[in-house]
Amino acid sequence: MSTIHEHDVIVVGAGGAGLRAAIAADEAGADAALVTKLHPVRSHTGAAEGGINAALHDEDSVESHAYDTMKGSDYLGDAPAIEVLCEDAPEEVMRLEHWGMPFSREEDGTVSQRPFGGLSYPRTTYAGAETGHHLLHTLYQQVVKRGIQVYDEWYVTRLAVTDEPDPRDRTCEGVVAYDVQSGEIAGFHARSGVVLATGGLGQVFDHTTNAVSCTGDGQAMAYRAGVPLEDMEFVQFHPTTLPSTGVLISEAVRGEGGILYNEDGERFMFEHGYAGEWGEVASRDVVSRAELTEVQEGRGIEDEYVHLDMRHLGEDRILDRLENILHLAADFEGVDALQGPMPVKPGQHYQMGGIETDENGATCVEGLYAAGECACVSVHGANRLGGNALPELFVMGKRAGQAAAGVDLGEARIETGRAGDEETDEVDAPVPLGAVDAPAIEGDAAADGGAVTETEGVLERAVQAEREWIEHLLEKDTGVQQAELRAELQEAMTEYVNVFRNEDGIKRALEVIRRVRERYQDVYVADPSRTFNTDLQQTLEMRNIIDCAEAIAVSALVRTEFRGAHWRQEHQERTDDDWLKHTMISWDDGDPTLWYRPVILEGDRKTYEPKERSY
Repeated sequence: MSTIHEHDVIVVGAGGAGLRAAIAADEAGADAALVTKLHPVRSHTGAAEGGINAALHDEDSVESHAYDTMKGSDYLGDAPAIEVLCEDAPEEVMRLEHWGMPFSREEDGTVSQRPFGGLSYPRTTYAGAETGHHLLHTLYQQVVKRGIQVYDEWYVTRLAVTDEPDPRDRTCEGVVAYDVQSGEIAGFHARSGVVLATGGLGQVFDHTTNAVSCTGDGQAMAYRAGVPLEDMEFVQFHPTTLPSTGVLISEAVRGEGGILYNEDGERFMFEHGYAGEWGEVASRDVVSRAELTEVQEGRGIEDEYVHLDMRHLGEDRILDRLENILHLAADFEGVDALQGPMPVKPGQHYQMGGIETDENGATCVEGLYAAGECACVSVHGANRLGGNALPELFVMGKRAGQAAAGVDLGEARIETGRAGDEETDEVDAPVPLGAVDAPAIEGDAAADGGAVTETEGVLERAVQAEREWIEHLLEKDTGVQQAELRAELQEAMTEYVNVFRNEDGIKRALEVIRRVRERYQDVYVADPSRTFNTDLQQTLEMRNIIDCAEAIAVSALVRTEFRGAHWRQEHQERTDDDWLKHTMISWDDGDPTLWYRPVILEGDRKTYEPKERSY
């Protein structure tokens, strides 16, 4: 018999969304537990620098925040979710302040707010340039205070889900996890619900602001369990990352007045007409494309990057509001940003798409919820505004935790799952998609995350299937190693599915992904140890990277328009008549199916009419 841990609510991941979900479940009276492959304060939320958008000021409004968010989304956000985000953010920010979050303040004691890209009012609250770090520690303190159990450095590798033909009839019973310290494989039974809060998927690309832990685990596990992935083509590339490492330089630098220059010393956002009066504080997709255009047209520095200058802000202001940016520039580029400009270029930063959920965090599988970057509600649509990720973590994390604990949040307006009458599409892919016909273990498609087939003893069988797969990896002594496959896939995605995309390039990426998936069937782990085996963990992560990469590339191939972060060389117009809809992809037991769901532009506060998106 396997070890089975029992709790009402199992939260997978302990970043901002996971911590807030666990707190909310605990507040609702549930026995909640966090299962996380990183210690909570090592979660990638801690790397968030810029701030939290919330309409706190009398001159600001929820309606203005919602409009800016919908405009920023290029009208692909769903109004019910956007309105929930903007309505709940002020109260949640105040709750964080009461819990001890050290927000930066003005001389009169009020919480400071600064301008961010795409905002019509300076509504971004912050804690220096370490907002995510302070958010993470504030929430973790609440988890410790409440005595919520944390299974630290347990890597969740598979969901235990029943296998009815229609995913909407399936139930999530719990998860299977691998103890990084001991090598034990155990089951975690959720009596009430499982919340996925596993973060981003930046490791699909080789130049990313994301940590090495951001491997799309939740997205891929939910996908293989029957939950559709939504809008995966919309990947945000942040305009200011350090060229040598991908380390993020916060949008706060531009929000405070930082200036972008090209090799000729031109302030190109204005002088070359990229963003009119908005300049450096246009939305992230606009600024990223502008920078790369400068480089491609020969005005980049060393044909790679542009300069970001904040010297004119003065030492006092920089030390007060942006001090950690000085350390990042010095440590990773050897630049003293008080004396000279910083080199910056776009890098993969955030995934707008993800696990399809409603505004209460529920997926189409009973008992399975998701929140944060791994989920797609959709509040961000085709482009996320800076400062909207952190409020999504605690607003949607709270709702998912409450729903998983059985709190009645009312009927959701956003539908989940596929009824069967939706518009579908054929993918003109150059290679087969989905699972490889011959699984690595006879009778078990574990290499592609195959489903458990019996409905009784679902969790026990899921544990056994994962144990067999891991034993297979450790006992095999020849084949291919994941590092080689990971590098090949990451380079292809960065080359072909980056800021600028075209049909030939996306198809080349799909060919590489297929080759990597087929070679993954022969993967093995050179290190046979059972304790702290990072090679084994990265090999398990690799199957998630493959599935996420394919979903991104397929969705990018079929969307033949230019919307938000998705730029297509052959299609330079946004075409609302054909594409005002969400791109959905379902695993269908290893045979991906593409279909569409209409965008919901009717909110309770107003109906949003698509307009030209200009900055």
